[in-house]
Amino acid sequence: MPTLFRFLSRLPLWLAHALGAAAGWLVFCLSPTYRRRFRENAARAGYSFGQVRAAVGHAGRMAAELPRLWLREQTPCRIENAAVVERAWEAGKGIVFLTPHLGCFELSVQAAAQRWAAERGPITILYRPARQPWLAGVMATARNRPGIRAVPTALTGVRQMIKALRRGEAVGLLPDQVPPQGQGVWSPFFGREAYTMTLAARLAQQTGAAVVLARCERLGAGRGYVLHFEELSVPLSEDLDAAVLQINQAMERTIRQSPDQYLWGYARYKQPRAEAHAAGAAA
Repeated sequence: MPTLFRFLSRLPLWLAHALGAAAGWLVFCLSPTYRRRFRENAARAGYSFGQVRAAVGHAGRMAAELPRLWLREQTPCRIENAAVVERAWEAGKGIVFLTPHLGCFELSVQAAAQRWAAERGPITILYRPARQPWLAGVMATARNRPGIRAVPTALTGVRQMIKALRRGEAVGLLPDQVPPQGQGVWSPFFGREAYTMTLAARLAQQTGAAVVLARCERLGAGRGYVLHFEELSVPLSEDLDAAVLQINQAMERTIRQSPDQYLWGYARYKQPRAEAHAAGAAA
């Protein structure tokens, strides 16, 4: 498997994406559960299957591009609306970057780190090692590349994120990821209650950090990527439940800008798993 992973990292991007798209459709056709969840989640957001069918191939492209993103030095990515980030830096209280499971979200932190880490310090992200030893080693190298600091998905990691923000640095999160039991609240997402992390809101509330929305769009024919940045439409509420809802609504708006690249097959509405040590209380 490590040899195959290295081989895939050397493929031209257009070829990796072509193979990934084919694999995405294969999985879609072979898995009734995945197919049903994809359709239901898209319909809940108001989309017919025909409107977002391209997302089937994009899910496969996401998997196929990972070897390149993890093993190669840097993947070119054009940045749009960089002024949004510059204004956030000028406030001097750090940045909480938020991106949903959309497009090449793995590249979002890499591109932002390449642009700003040398001047502003590394971007801190939460990191859960893979169970397979060979993959854990690859992921550790990829997630701790220059300009990125990966910390454990535990209370110690949360504390390191708070410290990074108080130093005026940045952190990155995927707030549409279902957290373990005790680390979230139930909040509407596309019209249905979804267990949603409180960590993103708590980090911003406790440190005064700016919240910046990120969307890394995958271009066609292997032409690369474009990373878009946006500000929240209104300041984050001081009330936790209201702030979590705001973030969910911001993720919805971000997804609607590129609905054909969202992971509609992600089990967003599943019950949270139990975990012995909660990492969600930022304190």
